[in-house]
Amino acid sequence: MTTQSSQMTGRQWWSYGHVWMVIAGPLLVVIASFVTFYLAANGQDPVLTHSQASESESGAGNALAPAIQARNHAATGELPAAKSTNKP
Repeated sequence: MTTQSSQMTGRQWWSYGHVWMVIAGPLLVVIASFVTFYLAANGQDPVLTHSQASESESGAGNALAPAIQARNHAATGELPAAKSTNKP
C-alpha cells in the first residue's frame, strides 16, 4: 500500500495541463462579463427629456412615415389607406 500512495502524491494538482484548461474557460467568461459591464456602464446613450424627444420627432417630418405604417400594419393587420394622388 505504501507504493501506491507514494505514486499518487508524485505531482501536485497545478502541474497538470488539463486542470488549467478546465479553469481557463470559466475564468475567461468572468473576465468577459466584467469587460461587458464596463462597456455598458461607460458607453450608455444619453437620456432624452420630453422636450428633446418632441423636437426630434417634429424635425423628422415624414421620414418616419413608412416605419410607422409598417408598425401599425404589424400591430393591427390592416393595410394603410391609399393616398390619392389626384390634384384638383
